[in-house]
Amino acid sequence: MATLPEHSPDAAAALWESGWLRQAHRLPSPNFGPRPEGAQIDLLVVHSISLPPGQYGTGAVQQLFTNRLDWDAHPYYQGIRGLEVSAHFFITRQGEIWQFVSCDDRAWHAGISQWRGRERCNDDSIGVELEGLEGLSFESAQYRALQRLCAAIAARYAIRYIAGHEDIAPGRKQDPGPGFDWPRLRQRLGEQPGTAAWEFPPAKA
Repeated sequence: MATLPEHSPDAAAALWESGWLRQAHRLPSPNFGPRPEGAQIDLLVVHSISLPPGQYGTGAVQQLFTNRLDWDAHPYYQGIRGLEVSAHFFITRQGEIWQFVSCDDRAWHAGISQWRGRERCNDDSIGVELEGLEGLSFESAQYRALQRLCAAIAARYAIRYIAGHEDIAPGRKQDPGPGFDWPRLRQRLGEQPGTAAWEFPPAKA
């Protein structure tokens, strides 16, 4: 993926087309719907995923989000057979950014959730999946790509909050997990125009 332009008043027009990031790999998912009328897109949710778990670069995540996964290809898939989910973005271990759903639309990534006094976080959030396994670490290329992606999102959407899936669905989800370096991301975004004021979840013990 090419380097995203610096944040500027004209960045949104240069970066986006109807909610699609021009420089991401576009792979439309059928798993999406309209956002509720008047929804404020002010939350970014960080997830982690790998299929099969702990295996990277298989292409199975892209297949899952587009309903093309061969359920018989691995024993693990039997437990998720028929699952219809999506996220707006997926960042590979190499830092490549894929997009599956327009950010103007509602992706199916959060499930039963609550944050900043609101439920149903799918309605007003943007979901970003990092290729990884909860509890394990992530690559420097992924942090760099996530920083660029956050800057691009801030150029178009009034994001105020950023949280992990584990924060919006505590006890039900554990991703991105303790291997994700929140202070590292906070420092990076603190140096990034448009994202420096984002509110993070409380520091974990």
